[in-house]
Parts: sequence; structure tokens; C-alpha cells
Amino acid sequence: MFKGVIFDSDGVLVDSMSYHAKAWVKVFEDEGIDVSEEEVYEIEGSNHKGVIDIFFKKAGIEADESTYEELLQKKRKLFMEMNEAEAFDNMRECLELLHGKYKLAVASGADRKIVSSLMEKFYPDIFDVVISGEDVSNGKPDPEPYLKAVDKLGLKRDECLVVENAPLGIKSAKNAGLYCVAVATYLEAEKMSEADRVFGDHSGLTDYLKELALAKE
Repeated sequence: MFKGVIFDSDGVLVDSMSYHAKAWVKVFEDEGIDVSEEEVYEIEGSNHKGVIDIFFKKAGIEADESTYEELLQKKRKLFMEMNEAEAFDNMRECLELLHGKYKLAVASGADRKIVSSLMEKFYPDIFDVVISGEDVSNGKPDPEPYLKAVDKLGLKRDECLVVENAPLGIKSAKNAGLYCVAVATYLEAEKMSEADRVFGDHSGLTDYLKELALAKE
């Protein structure tokens, strides 16, 4: 029986991925690297180091620690300037139903400042644990983000459910040995095939979360 639920943030809790993508495209453009928004969507879930490594490698460039920090700061500033993200319909209601019945966590690839600002705005006082991309050495698809969340919740792996929306995030959860459901927010449902269960939209996901809450009554 599940005792904890771990959520990805962008694309699951908050409709924010377009602003992440636009910010990254501009960052790489300034570095002389051509990246499309669709390419950023395809690697959603990676932390900033993972994103930079992927696109620098394609361009035949190697990043160093100063580059990671410089580009992170640029990307964060751009995101904050353009951000008009909103919470997905009914997610706040679902989390309030789950709160107190399950331990709740966020495991996001975004940087700490962005994750914290979004959670404080839309879901204050809901989550027991928040893991950002800066809190791990290895971002998704590595299992570290989800294993760290499980550990911080004080639970066992078979007691935790992951809610994802991106292939790399799903792979991270499965690499961690966790049960994972996914919602096809930005990419086709077929690309979520590694998940244990896939919902075509957020209405299906919120119905499922409400059932989880009712199961604890």
C-alpha cells in the first residue's frame, strides 16, 4: 500500500514547461547553439547540468563548472522574466485531499529557486519534501532524484508512487524501482510507455488521485 506520493513539478503540477523551453532556447542561442523548444521538451526532467551537457555535446563543446553556473543564472533570470505559469485545473484540490493521508514530495529537475517559487505560489504548506535539480549530483534519468525523495520521506521504495509526465522522469522513477504513473501533458502518450499507467490528460490523473485519497478514508 502506498504511503507517499512523489510528483514531478513542470507538466504535472504546474503548466510551466513552455517558459523553461523558451528560456533554454535563448540561452543556447546566445552560445551559438541552435536548439528548438521541441528538443527541450524531449529531455524534460534533466537538471541544468544535464541539459547543458546534452546540447553542448551535440555542438561539440565541453562545459566546465563556471559555464554551468553562468548559464543556470541566465536561464533562471529569463524564466522568471517570462514566467506566466499556472497550476493545472483541480490539482490543488487533489493535493489537499491527499495531504495528511500520504507523505507528499516534489522531485523536479528545475533549479531550487524556480521550484520553490512555484510551489510557494500554487501549493503552499502541501509538500513534506522538495528536491530540486540542484539537490542532486545526477539528474533524471538517473534514479538519484527519486531515491533521495524516498529517503527524505522516510519510506521504502514499494511504499511510494511517482507521478510524471516526461520520458526521462519516468525512466528515473523506474530506475529507482518505483511504481510510476504518467500524464501525457506535452508529448504523445506513446512516449510514456515505460510508465506503469498512462493518463491522456490531467482529468484522468486527477480522478486517479482522488481515488487514492478516498482509499485512505
